Amino acid sequence: MSTALPGRPGPLGATPGPDGTNFAVASAADGVLLCLFDADGNETQIPLQEREGEVWHGFVPGVGPGQAYGYRATGPYDPRRGLRCNPAKLLLDPYAKAIHGEVRPGPEFLGYALDDPEAPSGLDSAGHVPRSLVTDTSFSWSDRPRPRHSYADTILYEVHVKGFTAAHPAVPDDLRGTYAGLAHEAAVSHLVDLGVTTVELLPVHHYVPEGTLVDHGLTNYWGYNTIGFLAPHAGYSAAVRAGRPGGQVAEFQAMVDTLHGAGLEVILDVVFNHTAEGNQLGPTLSHRGLHNPAYYRLVPDDQRYYMDTTGTGNSLNADNPFSLRLIMDSLRYWLTEMRVDGFRFDLAPTLAREDGGFDRMAAFFDLVAQDPVVSEAKLIAEPWDVGQGDSYDLGQFPPQWSEWNGKYRDVMRDFWRGADGLLGEFATRLCGSPDLYRWDGRRPTASVNLVTVHDGFTLADLVSYDGKHNEANGEENRDGANDNRSWNCGAEGPTSDPDILALRARQSRAMLTTLLLSFGVPMLLGGDELGRTQRGNNNAYCQDNEISWFDWSAADAELTAFTKKLIAVRREHPVFRRQRYLTGVAAAELRWFTPGGTEMTQADWSFPGARALALYLDGADSPDRGPDGTPLVDDDFLLLVNAWWEPLDFAVPPTEPGETWDPVLDTYDDVTPPAKLTAGDHLTVRPRSIVLLHGHRSAAELQASS
Repeated sequence: MSTALPGRPGPLGATPGPDGTNFAVASAADGVLLCLFDADGNETQIPLQEREGEVWHGFVPGVGPGQAYGYRATGPYDPRRGLRCNPAKLLLDPYAKAIHGEVRPGPEFLGYALDDPEAPSGLDSAGHVPRSLVTDTSFSWSDRPRPRHSYADTILYEVHVKGFTAAHPAVPDDLRGTYAGLAHEAAVSHLVDLGVTTVELLPVHHYVPEGTLVDHGLTNYWGYNTIGFLAPHAGYSAAVRAGRPGGQVAEFQAMVDTLHGAGLEVILDVVFNHTAEGNQLGPTLSHRGLHNPAYYRLVPDDQRYYMDTTGTGNSLNADNPFSLRLIMDSLRYWLTEMRVDGFRFDLAPTLAREDGGFDRMAAFFDLVAQDPVVSEAKLIAEPWDVGQGDSYDLGQFPPQWSEWNGKYRDVMRDFWRGADGLLGEFATRLCGSPDLYRWDGRRPTASVNLVTVHDGFTLADLVSYDGKHNEANGEENRDGANDNRSWNCGAEGPTSDPDILALRARQSRAMLTTLLLSFGVPMLLGGDELGRTQRGNNNAYCQDNEISWFDWSAADAELTAFTKKLIAVRREHPVFRRQRYLTGVAAAELRWFTPGGTEMTQADWSFPGARALALYLDGADSPDRGPDGTPLVDDDFLLLVNAWWEPLDFAVPPTEPGETWDPVLDTYDDVTPPAKLTAGDHLTVRPRSIVLLHGHRSAAELQASS
């Protein structure tokens, strides 16, 4: 058995230097063994002799990048007090920057004895768990600035690293489904040509699949089962596939560098609400065996059990300094060493449940607000979890945060399905949901608008199925929310009927137009622009196969072209990227009209059967300013909306004297006949569709308005 020099208590993790590596780990143990593994799997145990508070540390000369290691924690094992140290269990470093190897389910990775959960298991887990790797994170970054798109200019594209290129014909086989594949020219060019500004990656922190899924030949494809908060998932690395353990770090950095070079930001979906260790019957892989009460929220009266506000068995203890430190250190690491641009926080209210309830003044929010690095990043919350009573905290996050707007999704879907009584709320969501965000000084960009996301139907399936079809998940179609209702599709699933296909295409175009022309930050589900289907599966979290992967051979070229056109309109015209809320009362820049061309009245808004209106946006009277203070003057637009199942006659409303209007797009068939319309002219807006008109003022009128 070797010995270690004293070393330093910080930073936590394995920090290589010219003469060796410093190891530091937080643990409630009586002793910590550093375990080093050679290429043949032979283990050398080195006791860490130094302890400061609850941080054990030591310096090992001659150890450098690539070294495989883990920890063993010696006593106490007392589940009733929340203590689960067991030296028979090899533990991952919570601060590991690279992880190698797979979890092999079995009784060996359980911390307790199968015949007595109160007693520690004596089975050694080293042959069943992965290793941490000492990692050099230095990288030769390109000498170019980050894109840094403002929230107002941001268009998010949610995508899975593997699924995006797993079947891409232009990406080489050895790069498909990897970080290098996402950085390939064929993948990057699609994103750039589409016009999005920011890719939001489903979880890339190293994760492990649940044993129950593996037993059924499935896996946790989405990756919401994290075990390494500083380590890129090794399964997405071409370098690891090629036999270079640890190569995932530089490969991820190269991907970010390439995407930045194309003007694209990178946001990570992060899962700081729970880990892969599950409840009291789950495996002991890392945090549980090192410092169970610091990393997890335990039931106060019986600390054998875990508080669960995530539906996964455990919840991170966001009011403990070590857990908070891990979260903040991880965020800073990904922003500085890996150079990502922001984060989407899965089940974010869990991070603000210090005493059980959601608290927007929680320590986590204070740390983020005060941190000079993290506070400058894009911060997006999924504002719900499965907590106690107040699990739906939409609109409650601090001002520097944006939020996935679940109400936007629900209202827009129901409105285009033809539900009654939604015209007023449709208008509210279209204008950035001021009822949710304006009250504390937040802006329209606090609302991340979405119609479809990874968790649910794709757009093509949303308008093609009346219910979920999750049979492939092995739960007899009981899993996943049955949140779809009839879209009057005429048939479910694949069809060759041209009328049904045309109806679905119209509905898709109307939804995309609503999304991309609403105030706020639009988020497009990756593949919706291609007509991607999951065959009606609205919970494909366990499907690492053709159900979830992009089928590039079946891409809908017409829908892709239409989506590009919409994005181009949004990017070219700041009138659709409002940075401030508009009053809509007496403000000239925002006016609402009936199809008859008259100003909307309270009676018009409250009529239950109303499903149509016109929105006038005055670009010349914008309150917004650019970074240099210059007014963001734009053209005028009219948005004519008909959610009725019959065509409606619209009269062009009176706006500015002498203003003429040209059709830009018509979602019914995306055919925009050339025309010059003026106030009082009539045009037909066909069923469940939108017509966008572009206004042109006379030179005299423009001069007068300036």
